[in-house]
Amino acid sequence: MVEGNRPASDNEWERVTRGGAAAIKRWIDVQMFGKSCAVVLIGQKTAGRLWIDYEIKKAWQDGKGVVGIYVHNLKDANGRKCGKGRNPFDNFAIGRTSLSRIVKAYDPPYVGSTNAYQYIAYNLATWIEEAINIRTRL
Repeated sequence: MVEGNRPASDNEWERVTRGGAAAIKRWIDVQMFGKSCAVVLIGQKTAGRLWIDYEIKKAWQDGKGVVGIYVHNLKDANGRKCGKGRNPFDNFAIGRTSLSRIVKAYDPPYVGSTNAYQYIAYNLATWIEEAINIRTRL
């Protein structure tokens, strides 16, 4: 959770998805409204997912900062870790430059979930500010 934003519960997401693609886009647009940066949590299956791609594209088109954080060393609700995913910013280009050469994706240097989480929590505000600064310079 960033800046008090809570993740969608399974029930809420099911309700939104029942409305189809237009409802999902509206929901994402509302969630992003008034925000200055999109934080993409990069898991094993993040890259290439339709709605993740939509969020990245929308954030960039709206002039927002964009930053990625690899979460493969964090435990899920069942206490398991996933494999490291591909960088989702590789799927986009600004002119001839891959977005992954512009947008930073941070990979916490800890294998332990607690240490990785603490590293993210400690650095997140700095990463967000940096992403906003990168975006405003372009």
